Amino acid sequence: MTAPPVPSAPGGVTVLGLGNVLMGDDAFGPHVIKVLESRYGFPPSVELLDGGTPGHELCALLEGRDALIVVDAVKGSGEAGEIRIYDGEDVTGCPPPLSVSPHEPGLKEALLKADFAGHGPRTVLLVGVIPERIDTGGGLSDAVRGAVPGAVLEVLAALSRLGHGATEKEAPGRPDLWWE
Repeated sequence: MTAPPVPSAPGGVTVLGLGNVLMGDDAFGPHVIKVLESRYGFPPSVELLDGGTPGHELCALLEGRDALIVVDAVKGSGEAGEIRIYDGEDVTGCPPPLSVSPHEPGLKEALLKADFAGHGPRTVLLVGVIPERIDTGGGLSDAVRGAVPGAVLEVLAALSRLGHGATEKEAPGRPDLWWE
């Protein structure tokens, strides 16, 4: 019998990019993760994870972490490319018919289940972007691509506030955006 995967540093922070890389602006979360991986170094307490579209198995990714930073495309009024920041109560507290993310009820339910079991992260932050288009085809729209640097800065600032600062790589690489 194989033990379930354990986060690289229990009690640390998971930065989780959600989204389907084959659905236009829905690739925002994975895109931001790849940029972070290519340009910054992180302490062992920080786990960067391209979560794709995990659905209900998302619960296993949340267990034992002090903090969770999710990066995703979000529903909302406003202009495509606008960044929106939500805390955990914003995500879990909205009534069922409303959704903050196209991946609801997966994220919301996973957070609620983890909290109910006593294993949920104490701090949750969602760094979202309003998409221009979510349809078949790779590549972000210009508006959402333009929001990537701002989302990266939001994630880095959140990590710093949590005491898990990143360092810029001396020789940053190109993000591995294999889907583009």
